[in-house]
Amino acid sequence: MELWDLYDKHRTLTNQTMTRGDAMLKDTYHLVIHVVIFNSKNQMLIQKRQGNKIGAPDMWDISAGGSVTAGETSQQGAMRETEEELGLIIDLHNQRPHLSITFERGYDDIYIVNREADLETLAVPNEEVSDAAWASIEEIYQMIDDKAFISYRKSLIQLLFHMRYQYGAVKRD
Repeated sequence: MELWDLYDKHRTLTNQTMTRGDAMLKDTYHLVIHVVIFNSKNQMLIQKRQGNKIGAPDMWDISAGGSVTAGETSQQGAMRETEEELGLIIDLHNQRPHLSITFERGYDDIYIVNREADLETLAVPNEEVSDAAWASIEEIYQMIDDKAFISYRKSLIQLLFHMRYQYGAVKRD
């Protein structure tokens, strides 16, 4: 049983929790994270979700993602999900999300990590992930067009590639 902390519209903890799969309480939201890993070849590490996943089975997705569980910080949830899904240990204790997005039922904190990872040493396949690969922005766009990748807006994928070396939306030379 996975418990989630609930937040209000100002992203303040409400001191309420819910069980994954239950109906959300009115005017409450939960926190999810995504970790986007890039290598020195300007490729994103992508994962293929297992076929038995409830949401987007057998679809390619960005490096790691999931819900933050009750009592966790956003950083702790991101580190946990990355280790669970890929077997990679990352340290985000002193990092802010590069991007935070609101969606209908919650908040999504996105962390960007620049590091190398050998596909042969990843803990894939596992319960959540069936495969992993490095992909260029063009390859990801094609996978989105082919409906093989979760249907993120291409502008978000482009923004993630552009933000890999800096925080914020203003380009610095």
